[in-house]
Amino acid sequence: THTHTHTFSTTMAAKSIISALISQNPVVVFSKSYCPFCHRVKAVLADKGVEFLAFELDQGKVEYEGQSASGSDVQAAVAENWAHRTVPAVFVKGELLGGCDDTTAAAQSGKLEALLA
Repeated sequence: THTHTHTFSTTMAAKSIISALISQNPVVVFSKSYCPFCHRVKAVLADKGVEFLAFELDQGKVEYEGQSASGSDVQAAVAENWAHRTVPAVFVKGELLGGCDDTTAAAQSGKLEALLA
């Protein structure tokens, strides 16, 4: 039981960090430093002149506003609460835009610009 409670609370902390991040920053990317799709999505955003916060979930803890959670807990919380299991996970204005394909398509179609307008 103790272990279960621990897991629950770490995912809760992760969800709380994600909620704070995506409500306070227009574009947030949850990424892994070795993932080519993550590199591509960050390049697409940069090319469009979109400012974003990126968190590398394979680089230890994600810390925000005095809370911290492991990268794997953050990924688990995104999967659990937004049904998105892979990286990158791109949030725009508090909503999950999606992964690399969704974000690239939104950047090319003008949808991303409209969301940020």
